[in-house]
Amino acid sequence: MTRLRKSTFSSAKSFFVKSLLLLLGFIFVGLGFIGIIIPGMPTTVFMILAAACFAKSSPKFEQWILDLPGIGRLVQDHRDGLGMPQKSKAIAITMMVLAVTLSIIFAITSTLIQILVGVVGIIGVWYVGVRVPTKEKVLALRDTEQNY
Repeated sequence: MTRLRKSTFSSAKSFFVKSLLLLLGFIFVGLGFIGIIIPGMPTTVFMILAAACFAKSSPKFEQWILDLPGIGRLVQDHRDGLGMPQKSKAIAITMMVLAVTLSIIFAITSTLIQILVGVVGIIGVWYVGVRVPTKEKVLALRDTEQNY
């Protein structure tokens, strides 16, 4: 009787996917740290993406992200559906407007690119201002629902 070998494809695939997610996680962490230094470049969104990649590839690095001072709390708030604190939203929107405006005025010479950057900036401001929940409002709504 011929013995069938157990396929190792799934474990190789799993190793490849985990390695890819780990690499992506570190790329997102690098971009997040750059965002701390460069105004207008997001930090939190890259750390959220890094934590998501690490959740599938390395719980140790996921916990490292969640334990980072300041940013870890924001990542956990996002996971809990709390959105952003009002102050963080105001800072994010101000930085986006400032970065887009300065880029359009001083850095970009092509009118088409200026328009494109302006439109993307408007979409970003709208998204953060309208679509991203405000932590204080979410908590107040949860308190109201629990009291009834």
